[in-house]
Amino acid sequence: MSDLIPKGQGAQRDVINRFDRYTFEPEDYELDKIKTQVIEVFPKTIINVVKSPDLAMDYSMNPYQGCEHGCSYCFARPTHEFWGYSAGVDFERKLMVKKNAPKLLEKTFQKKSYIPKPIMLSGNTDCYQPIERQFEITRKLLQVCLDYRHPVSIITKNALILRDLDILEKMAKKNLISVNMSIPTLNEDLRRVMEPRTSTAKNKLKAIEVLSEKNIPVNVMIAPVIPALTSDESLSIMKSVSQAGARSCGYTLVRLNDTVEPVFVQWLEAHFPDRKDKVLNLIRSMRGGNLGEKRFFQRYQGEGNIAEMIHKTFEIGKKKFFNNTERAILTTEHFTGSKTQQLRLF
Repeated sequence: MSDLIPKGQGAQRDVINRFDRYTFEPEDYELDKIKTQVIEVFPKTIINVVKSPDLAMDYSMNPYQGCEHGCSYCFARPTHEFWGYSAGVDFERKLMVKKNAPKLLEKTFQKKSYIPKPIMLSGNTDCYQPIERQFEITRKLLQVCLDYRHPVSIITKNALILRDLDILEKMAKKNLISVNMSIPTLNEDLRRVMEPRTSTAKNKLKAIEVLSEKNIPVNVMIAPVIPALTSDESLSIMKSVSQAGARSCGYTLVRLNDTVEPVFVQWLEAHFPDRKDKVLNLIRSMRGGNLGEKRFFQRYQGEGNIAEMIHKTFEIGKKKFFNNTERAILTTEHFTGSKTQQLRLF
């Protein structure tokens, strides 16, 4: 392994922004010197209406843009380019925070026209990435949801979620919360380089145990499944998370759309040069000869023998480890809307 491989991040270098006419790419020796930069942004809304027909969510909410976790395969990387940054190192080091998110959420809940439906927190970048320790925006959003009795489903790779156990317990008593813990691998050596700033697999399993003991429903996402890299772990992960108390389990196949592709390819070259061609060829076999896939439904289904083998593996694992369990269905029946603001006057 080269001494020039940057530590603690997935991107090996910045990649060209599709929308920029001119670009600057730092030399390899400078990458370790790039410090995390926090940039405050001021959105006018915080809830996104999800229109994708193959996603089981109506709303999503993202307190941060960019993500310190540094997952080399992250599908959200290209979204950073719309802000004028790179999907590579910039995505991990230039982080945008929405400090006004809790106030925006409360204003939305108070609108008479608002229709309550479960919100996915977050559908893009991780709401419990390390800077959440400092800003606590996710915690404040959860408190607003608790105040208004609004259902939320969280997806994260970070055991930092346990810090907010006090709020989550109260929400669980009213069926307002579910947690999706993302665990693509239990191999700590692989996790350390593939998603370097996430919680360890051991801590993720511990978080599942604690949440489950408090009757907070946990679904595990084995995502993404990468052939010849993580695909042989699927059954062992399902067994481990089931024993930890997870109620259900889902998965997605890896797809490398747009500028995710060069980031992931460079990462493979740096950490698994002997396996690079095999991994990429197997991904192509699932994606009709490509590395990416944007078509609805097909992007999750894939095609070919490798994709079919992965699907069969999960069918077996679900029957064995999650045969009599189902994902939590949250309720909106307790939502108070503008009544919460009225009650605060007394």
